[in-house]
Amino acid sequence: MKLAFSTIGCPEWSWNEIMEAAIDMRIDGIEIRGVEDELNALRIGVFQDENKEKTLHGLKSRDIEIPMMATSICLGQMVDEGEEMEEARQAVDFAAKIGIPFIRTLISLPPQPEAVDELAAQRRYQQLCQYAKGKNICVLIETNGILADSSKMARFLEGADPASSGVLWDIHHPYRFFHETPAQTYKTLGDKIKYVHVKDSAMVQGKVEYRMMGFGDVPVFDAVKILHQNGYSGYITLEWVKRWHPTLREPDVVFYHFQSYMETLLTEIELGA
Repeated sequence: MKLAFSTIGCPEWSWNEIMEAAIDMRIDGIEIRGVEDELNALRIGVFQDENKEKTLHGLKSRDIEIPMMATSICLGQMVDEGEEMEEARQAVDFAAKIGIPFIRTLISLPPQPEAVDELAAQRRYQQLCQYAKGKNICVLIETNGILADSSKMARFLEGADPASSGVLWDIHHPYRFFHETPAQTYKTLGDKIKYVHVKDSAMVQGKVEYRMMGFGDVPVFDAVKILHQNGYSGYITLEWVKRWHPTLREPDVVFYHFQSYMETLLTEIELGA
Protein backbone atom coordinates (compact mmCIF):
# COMPACT_ATOMS: atom_id res chain seq x y z
CA MET A 1 0.00 0.00 0.00
CA LYS A 2 1.00 3.60 -0.57
CA LEU A 3 0.69 6.56 1.78
CA ALA A 4 -0.39 10.12 1.00
CA PHE A 5 -1.73 13.21 2.70
CA SER A 6 -4.41 15.57 1.46
CA THR A 7 -3.63 19.26 1.18
CA ILE A 8 -6.89 19.94 3.02
CA GLY A 9 -4.77 19.40 6.12
CA CYS A 10 -2.30 22.22 5.40
CA PRO A 11 -4.35 25.16 4.06
CA GLU A 12 -1.70 27.74 4.96
CA TRP A 13 1.22 25.99 3.28
CA SER A 14 2.60 27.07 -0.06
CA TRP A 15 3.25 24.47 -2.75
CA ASN A 16 6.95 24.59 -1.89
CA GLU A 17 6.18 23.85 1.76
CA ILE A 18 3.89 20.98 0.74
CA MET A 19 6.63 19.52 -1.43
CA GLU A 20 9.28 19.94 1.25
CA ALA A 21 7.12 18.02 3.74
CA ALA A 22 6.38 15.25 1.25
CA ILE A 23 10.07 14.88 0.40
CA ASP A 24 11.11 14.90 4.05
CA MET A 25 8.45 12.32 4.94
CA ARG A 26 9.34 10.19 1.90
CA ILE A 27 5.62 9.96 1.30
CA ASP A 28 4.28 8.38 -1.90
CA GLY A 29 1.64 10.91 -2.85
CA ILE A 30 0.04 14.32 -2.40
CA GLU A 31 -3.73 14.49 -2.80
CA ILE A 32 -4.88 17.85 -4.08
CA ARG A 33 -7.61 19.64 -2.14
CA GLY A 34 -6.62 23.26 -2.46
CA VAL A 35 -3.36 25.14 -2.07
CA GLU A 36 -3.33 28.22 0.16
CA ASP A 37 -6.39 30.37 -0.68
CA GLU A 38 -7.30 28.51 -3.88
CA LEU A 39 -9.58 25.51 -3.37
CA ASN A 40 -10.30 24.82 -7.05
CA ALA A 41 -7.42 22.75 -8.46
CA LEU A 42 -8.07 24.10 -11.95
CA ARG A 43 -6.98 27.55 -10.74
CA ILE A 44 -3.99 26.60 -8.58
CA GLY A 45 -0.96 28.50 -9.91
CA VAL A 46 1.51 25.61 -10.02
CA PHE A 47 -0.78 23.67 -12.36
CA GLN A 48 -1.31 26.44 -14.88
CA ASP A 49 0.19 25.95 -18.35
CA GLU A 50 3.21 28.16 -17.68
CA ASN A 51 4.13 26.26 -14.50
CA LYS A 52 2.75 22.77 -15.10
CA GLU A 53 5.84 21.12 -16.60
CA LYS A 54 8.11 22.40 -13.81
CA THR A 55 5.65 21.20 -11.18
CA LEU A 56 5.26 17.74 -12.70
CA HIS A 57 9.02 17.38 -13.20
CA GLY A 58 9.60 18.26 -9.54
CA LEU A 59 7.16 15.57 -8.47
CA LYS A 60 8.52 12.91 -10.81
CA SER A 61 12.12 13.57 -9.86
CA ARG A 62 11.20 12.86 -6.23
CA ASP A 63 9.01 9.83 -7.01
CA ILE A 64 5.95 11.60 -5.64
CA GLU A 65 2.55 11.14 -7.29
CA ILE A 66 -0.68 13.10 -7.30
CA PRO A 67 -3.04 10.14 -6.90
CA MET A 68 -6.27 12.09 -6.65
CA MET A 69 -7.91 15.48 -7.07
CA ALA A 70 -10.64 15.89 -4.45
CA THR A 71 -13.32 18.11 -5.95
CA SER A 72 -16.35 19.75 -4.32
CA ILE A 73 -18.72 18.27 -6.91
CA CYS A 74 -21.92 17.40 -5.00
CA LEU A 75 -23.96 15.21 -7.30
CA GLY A 76 -27.05 15.17 -5.10
CA GLN A 77 -27.34 18.89 -4.40
CA MET A 78 -26.82 20.75 -7.67
CA VAL A 79 -28.51 24.14 -8.03
CA ASP A 80 -27.63 24.68 -11.70
CA GLU A 81 -27.13 21.21 -13.16
CA GLY A 82 -25.93 22.38 -16.57
CA GLU A 83 -23.24 24.65 -15.17
CA GLU A 84 -22.13 22.32 -12.41
CA MET A 85 -21.94 19.27 -14.67
CA GLU A 86 -19.82 21.29 -17.09
CA GLU A 87 -17.49 22.12 -14.19
CA ALA A 88 -17.35 18.41 -13.41
CA ARG A 89 -16.40 17.58 -17.00
CA GLN A 90 -13.71 20.26 -16.84
CA ALA A 91 -12.34 18.57 -13.72
CA VAL A 92 -12.10 15.27 -15.61
CA ASP A 93 -10.28 16.97 -18.48
CA PHE A 94 -7.92 18.75 -16.09
CA ALA A 95 -7.05 15.51 -14.29
CA ALA A 96 -6.37 13.84 -17.64
CA LYS A 97 -4.14 16.75 -18.67
CA ILE A 98 -2.10 16.64 -15.45
CA GLY A 99 -2.03 12.83 -15.26
CA ILE A 100 -4.10 12.42 -12.09
CA PRO A 101 -5.83 9.00 -12.18
CA PHE A 102 -8.69 9.68 -9.75
CA ILE A 103 -11.10 12.52 -9.05
CA ARG A 104 -13.37 12.53 -6.00
CA THR A 105 -17.07 13.38 -6.15
CA LEU A 106 -19.61 13.54 -3.32
CA ILE A 107 -23.32 12.94 -2.86
CA SER A 108 -23.43 15.95 -0.49
CA LEU A 109 -20.81 18.18 1.07
CA PRO A 110 -21.26 17.48 4.82
CA PRO A 111 -19.94 14.10 5.99
CA GLN A 112 -23.11 13.28 7.93
CA PRO A 113 -26.24 12.07 6.08
CA GLU A 114 -28.71 14.66 4.79
CA ALA A 115 -31.50 14.83 2.23
CA VAL A 116 -30.44 14.68 -1.43
CA ASP A 117 -31.93 13.81 -4.82
CA GLU A 118 -30.60 10.26 -5.04
CA LEU A 119 -31.92 9.40 -8.48
CA ALA A 120 -30.62 12.61 -10.02
CA ALA A 121 -27.25 12.05 -8.34
CA GLN A 122 -27.02 8.53 -9.73
CA ARG A 123 -27.87 9.74 -13.24
CA ARG A 124 -25.26 12.51 -13.03
CA TYR A 125 -22.65 10.09 -11.75
CA GLN A 126 -23.26 7.68 -14.60
CA GLN A 127 -23.00 10.54 -17.10
CA LEU A 128 -19.71 11.71 -15.60
CA CYS A 129 -18.25 8.19 -15.60
CA GLN A 130 -19.26 7.83 -19.24
CA TYR A 131 -17.56 11.14 -20.04
CA ALA A 132 -14.37 9.94 -18.29
CA LYS A 133 -14.35 6.65 -20.20
CA GLY A 134 -11.24 6.31 -22.34
CA LYS A 135 -9.45 9.23 -20.62
CA ASN A 136 -7.61 7.06 -18.04
CA ILE A 137 -9.62 8.77 -15.31
CA CYS A 138 -11.69 7.05 -12.65
CA VAL A 139 -14.50 9.09 -11.10
CA LEU A 140 -14.76 8.06 -7.46
CA ILE A 141 -17.78 8.56 -5.26
CA GLU A 142 -17.01 8.91 -1.56
CA THR A 143 -18.64 7.03 1.30
CA ASN A 144 -20.07 10.22 2.77
CA GLY A 145 -23.58 11.48 3.44
CA ILE A 146 -26.24 8.88 2.71
CA LEU A 147 -23.66 6.89 0.72
CA ALA A 148 -21.75 6.13 3.90
CA ASP A 149 -24.39 3.41 4.11
CA SER A 150 -22.57 0.78 2.05
CA SER A 151 -25.78 -0.93 0.91
CA LYS A 152 -26.99 2.35 -0.58
CA MET A 153 -23.57 2.86 -2.15
CA ALA A 154 -23.75 -0.57 -3.80
CA ARG A 155 -27.11 0.30 -5.34
CA PHE A 156 -25.88 3.74 -6.37
CA LEU A 157 -23.03 2.20 -8.41
CA GLU A 158 -25.37 0.04 -10.46
CA GLY A 159 -25.30 1.11 -14.10
CA ALA A 160 -22.03 3.06 -13.89
CA ASP A 161 -19.20 2.09 -16.23
CA PRO A 162 -17.01 -0.30 -14.19
CA ALA A 163 -13.74 0.97 -15.68
CA SER A 164 -14.33 4.66 -14.89
CA SER A 165 -16.28 4.33 -11.62
CA GLY A 166 -15.39 3.27 -8.11
CA VAL A 167 -15.57 3.94 -4.40
CA LEU A 168 -13.46 6.20 -2.27
CA TRP A 169 -13.78 4.42 1.07
CA ASP A 170 -13.55 7.03 3.78
CA ILE A 171 -13.21 4.57 6.65
CA HIS A 172 -14.47 7.14 9.15
CA HIS A 173 -17.95 7.83 7.79
CA PRO A 174 -19.62 4.38 7.53
CA TYR A 175 -18.34 3.57 11.01
CA ARG A 176 -19.22 6.89 12.60
CA PHE A 177 -22.60 7.61 11.02
CA PHE A 178 -23.98 4.12 10.25
CA HIS A 179 -22.11 2.02 12.84
CA GLU A 180 -20.74 -0.31 10.17
CA THR A 181 -17.70 -2.39 10.94
CA PRO A 182 -14.94 -2.36 8.31
CA ALA A 183 -15.79 -6.02 7.63
CA GLN A 184 -19.39 -5.08 6.81
CA THR A 185 -18.36 -2.23 4.54
CA TYR A 186 -15.77 -4.28 2.69
CA LYS A 187 -18.11 -7.25 2.29
CA THR A 188 -20.64 -4.96 0.57
CA LEU A 189 -18.28 -2.92 -1.61
CA GLY A 190 -15.23 -5.16 -2.02
CA ASP A 191 -13.39 -4.61 -5.29
CA LYS A 192 -15.37 -1.41 -5.96
CA ILE A 193 -13.00 0.25 -3.47
CA LYS A 194 -10.22 1.95 -5.41
CA TYR A 195 -8.95 4.58 -2.96
CA VAL A 196 -9.03 5.02 0.83
CA HIS A 197 -9.23 7.98 3.21
CA VAL A 198 -8.38 7.67 6.89
CA LYS A 199 -9.00 9.95 9.84
CA ASP A 200 -9.64 9.30 13.50
CA SER A 201 -12.21 10.74 15.89
CA ALA A 202 -14.30 10.20 19.00
CA MET A 203 -17.82 11.26 19.90
CA VAL A 204 -17.76 13.90 22.65
CA GLN A 205 -21.10 15.16 23.99
CA GLY A 206 -22.84 14.04 20.82
CA LYS A 207 -20.39 15.69 18.42
CA VAL A 208 -17.51 14.37 16.31
CA GLU A 209 -14.13 15.38 17.71
CA TYR A 210 -11.34 14.77 15.18
CA ARG A 211 -8.14 13.37 16.64
CA MET A 212 -4.72 12.27 15.47
CA MET A 213 -4.41 8.68 14.32
CA GLY A 214 -4.74 6.22 17.20
CA PHE A 215 -6.27 8.74 19.63
CA GLY A 216 -9.89 8.07 18.63
CA ASP A 217 -11.96 4.93 18.27
CA VAL A 218 -12.22 4.54 14.47
CA PRO A 219 -11.16 0.93 13.64
CA VAL A 220 -8.41 1.88 11.20
CA PHE A 221 -6.32 -1.18 12.02
CA ASP A 222 -9.20 -3.52 11.22
CA ALA A 223 -9.92 -1.76 7.93
CA VAL A 224 -6.31 -1.74 6.76
CA LYS A 225 -5.90 -5.39 7.76
CA ILE A 226 -8.92 -6.33 5.62
CA LEU A 227 -7.53 -4.36 2.70
CA HIS A 228 -4.15 -6.06 3.07
CA GLN A 229 -5.73 -9.51 3.24
CA ASN A 230 -7.63 -8.81 0.03
CA GLY A 231 -4.61 -7.58 -1.92
CA TYR A 232 -5.33 -3.85 -1.96
CA SER A 233 -2.23 -2.03 -3.20
CA GLY A 234 -3.58 1.48 -3.62
CA TYR A 235 -3.43 4.60 -1.48
CA ILE A 236 -4.19 5.15 2.19
CA THR A 237 -4.52 8.92 2.43
CA LEU A 238 -4.79 11.07 5.54
CA GLU A 239 -7.66 13.55 5.30
CA TRP A 240 -6.98 15.91 8.19
CA VAL A 241 -9.81 18.43 7.78
CA LYS A 242 -8.00 21.48 9.11
CA ARG A 243 -9.26 23.72 6.29
CA TRP A 244 -12.76 23.34 7.74
CA HIS A 245 -11.68 23.14 11.39
CA PRO A 246 -8.83 25.65 11.91
CA THR A 247 -8.39 24.79 15.60
CA LEU A 248 -7.17 21.27 14.77
CA ARG A 249 -3.47 20.60 15.41
CA GLU A 250 -0.94 21.82 12.88
CA PRO A 251 0.03 19.64 9.91
CA ASP A 252 3.73 19.56 10.75
CA VAL A 253 2.76 17.50 13.81
CA VAL A 254 -0.17 15.52 12.42
CA PHE A 255 1.34 14.49 9.06
CA TYR A 256 4.52 13.07 10.57
CA HIS A 257 2.53 11.26 13.24
CA PHE A 258 0.34 9.75 10.51
CA GLN A 259 3.38 8.47 8.64
CA SER A 260 4.89 6.87 11.75
CA TYR A 261 1.55 5.43 12.88
CA MET A 262 0.74 3.91 9.50
CA GLU A 263 4.19 2.44 8.96
CA THR A 264 4.00 0.76 12.37
CA LEU A 265 0.47 -0.47 11.70
CA LEU A 266 1.38 -1.89 8.28
CA THR A 267 4.43 -3.64 9.72
CA GLU A 268 2.29 -5.26 12.42
CA ILE A 269 -0.25 -6.42 9.83
CA GLU A 270 2.41 -7.83 7.50
CA LEU A 271 4.20 -9.66 10.31
CA GLY A 272 0.93 -11.15 11.45
CA ALA A 273 -0.18 -12.21 7.98
